[in-house]
Amino acid sequence: MRAAGGPADTGLMSEQWLDEISVDQLENDPYPVFERLRREAPIAWIPSVQANIASTWQECWQIASDFDNFGGTTDPANEHVFGQPNILSVDGELHAGLRAMIDPQLRPRAVRQYIEDLARPIVREVVAGLPETGPAELMAQYFEPISVRALGDLLGFKDVDSGTLRHWFHDLSTGFANKALHPEGFAVSDAVSAEIRAIVDPKLARLSREPDDSSLSHWLHDGMPEGQTRPPEYIYPTLFVILLGGQQEPGHGAGSTLLGLLSNPDQLRRVGQEPNLIPKAINEGLRWCAPIWTTLGRSPYRDVERAGTKIAAGSHILLAYGSANWDETEFERPDVFDIDRAQHPHMAFGTGQHACAGSSFAPNLMRIALEELLQAYPRIELDPGQESSMWGWIFRGPRELHVRLTVRG
Repeated sequence: MRAAGGPADTGLMSEQWLDEISVDQLENDPYPVFERLRREAPIAWIPSVQANIASTWQECWQIASDFDNFGGTTDPANEHVFGQPNILSVDGELHAGLRAMIDPQLRPRAVRQYIEDLARPIVREVVAGLPETGPAELMAQYFEPISVRALGDLLGFKDVDSGTLRHWFHDLSTGFANKALHPEGFAVSDAVSAEIRAIVDPKLARLSREPDDSSLSHWLHDGMPEGQTRPPEYIYPTLFVILLGGQQEPGHGAGSTLLGLLSNPDQLRRVGQEPNLIPKAINEGLRWCAPIWTTLGRSPYRDVERAGTKIAAGSHILLAYGSANWDETEFERPDVFDIDRAQHPHMAFGTGQHACAGSSFAPNLMRIALEELLQAYPRIELDPGQESSMWGWIFRGPRELHVRLTVRG
C-alpha cells in the first residue's frame, strides 16, 4: 500500500519511476506518464511538482464530488499568485458568496442573451484581419485575441488592449504553473499582478460611485446593502483566477478543437458542410485536450484511503481532468479525436460545486469563433512546413497553430 501526502508523511513509500517524472515530461508530453499513473498509481505523490495527483476518471470524479471528506485546498503557487479568498480553494458560505458574485452573468440563460451581441462582432473583426490566403498562426492571430477580448469586454476592460490582456493571462499562468516554486516564475506573475492592480484600482473606485453593466460593477454592488460595496481585497483573488482561466480556456479549447479537426480532414469537411456539428466537435475537442488540464484539487479533512493509497489529512490532491478524459476504462480509443464518439460527459469543466463557472460562456464563444472561421475559409489545412505543438499539463493547448488559408469565402 502506498502513502501519499509528501515527504513529511511517516511511512511514505517511494517508487523510483514516480521520483523520475520531470516537469519537462509533463509539460511537453504528459500522456505516457499519465497513462502509467492511471494503470499503476491512480493517486500518487510526484516529487518534481510537490503534489499528489489523481489521474483516473473515477478518482477525479469522486474526490471532486465528495464534500463530506474533502474540502477546498490551496498550494504555495496558488496562494502566491491569487491570494485568498479565491473561488478555487474555499468551500461553504465563503465559496457560495463568491459564486453568487460571479455566477449571474455566466449562467446559461444569461450567456444566451448576450453572447451574440458581445462575441460575433469581435470575432468578425479578428477574422477580417487574417490574410485572405497563405500562412497564419491562429493562436496568436485569432483564438487568443478573441478569447481575451470577449471576456475582457464582459468584465469591464474595454479600454485595455487585447495584447495587454493576453500578456496578463500568460504571465499569471507562469506563476500558477510554478508548482516547483522557482523564484523566477513568481517574479513574472508578481510583476503582472502589480500591473493589473494599477489598472483595476481606479476602475473599482469609479465603479463604486458610478455603476455600469460590467462584471466588475456587478461584483461590487449586487447583493450588498444600500450604500455598501464589496471590498477590493475580496474581489481581487477571484478576479485573478478568472483573468487566467477564463481568458485562457475558450481560446485554447477552440484551438485544440480545430487542431483535432485539421488532423482528421474527413471530420473537418463534414463540420464545414454542416455547421450544426460544431458543438459536437467542441465537446470532443474539450475532452480530447482539456484547456485546464490539471486543476487545483481537494484536501481530505481526515486521513483517508483511496485507490490503495493512504492520503494524510490536510494534504493537497491535484485533479488531472485531462488525464481523466483519456481514461481507457471510460472512453474507447481516448487518444483519437472523433466527433462521432458515443455520448459520455467530459470533465474539462470539472464537476461538483467547483465546476467551472464558464462552462456555458466558453463553449458558446468557441462555437462563434469556429463558425466564423470556417465560413470565411472553407479551405483550411495544417501548414506542412511548420510544427503545431501542444504544451502544458496545468493548462494545455496548442503553443502555436500554423495553418494555410486558401480562398476566403
